[in-house]
Amino acid sequence: MSAETKKESKKGKMGWKKMKKREDATYTEMSFLEHLEELRWHIIRSALAIMLFAIVAFIMKDFIFNTVILNPRTPEFWTNRMFARLADLVGTDALRINDTPLELISIQIAGQFLTHIWVSIIAGFVVAAPVVFYEFWRFIKPALYDTEKKYAGGAVFFTSVLFILGILFGYFLIVPLSVHFLGSYNVSGEVTNQINLRSYIGSVTSISLAAGVVFLLPIFSYFLSKVGILTPQFMKTYRKHAYVVMLLLSAIITPPDVFSQIMVFVPLFFLYEVSILISRSVVKKREKELDEL
Repeated sequence: MSAETKKESKKGKMGWKKMKKREDATYTEMSFLEHLEELRWHIIRSALAIMLFAIVAFIMKDFIFNTVILNPRTPEFWTNRMFARLADLVGTDALRINDTPLELISIQIAGQFLTHIWVSIIAGFVVAAPVVFYEFWRFIKPALYDTEKKYAGGAVFFTSVLFILGILFGYFLIVPLSVHFLGSYNVSGEVTNQINLRSYIGSVTSISLAAGVVFLLPIFSYFLSKVGILTPQFMKTYRKHAYVVMLLLSAIITPPDVFSQIMVFVPLFFLYEVSILISRSVVKKREKELDEL
């Protein structure tokens, strides 16, 4: 055996040892209980971040409730003022929303205190969402290839951005429209709406969080396409069905006017089309890698 061959053989053995050492440090050689232990610490760190921000939110009670949670029901809210200006420009009162503040009541002796705690936890989760996504990424990171780690790091950033954008979209657009429609709707003039505080806050938080999850559609599309569950052809085939669902969703959560429905439908339409492009890119890349083998 020549010196060069021996050198290459030695180099190969060293490379194998380094690879083996790296695998030993990852989840590939970990037992099931060790996986659970590692996951537990990621969950604990995420929970600590949520509780830390929840405590801050609990202390900032006036800002969280008067400025954030309760504001969409008042005429002074930014979205309500923009709709009022638009109504003046168009010359129709149909676009005016929440002209009269929605009256809220609390029917339980500990209702407001428990609501304060619950809202603080939700606020803590929203603010700590990037930390939660980062901890999840750290948990799955050792199981990824080097190229996947590179893109996964960016996925944490885009996931956080899309989630926050979705919450803002739901809060500033869908919430005031829903509050106006549902809060003023009645089946008879004999029935007076008396909205419970927890019911109102439940609607605000659920709508905002749901919008945040919907805005993660491109991220879901990427990972589902990565594992072969989702294909661009499937999304194209059922595109019309998806549009119908989006229109129905827009009609349900907005007042009965076309303009409001379009404002909600357009971002959903855009996200779906972007998801198709992402899925197509992932599938093409996977096919290219298979051809090179």
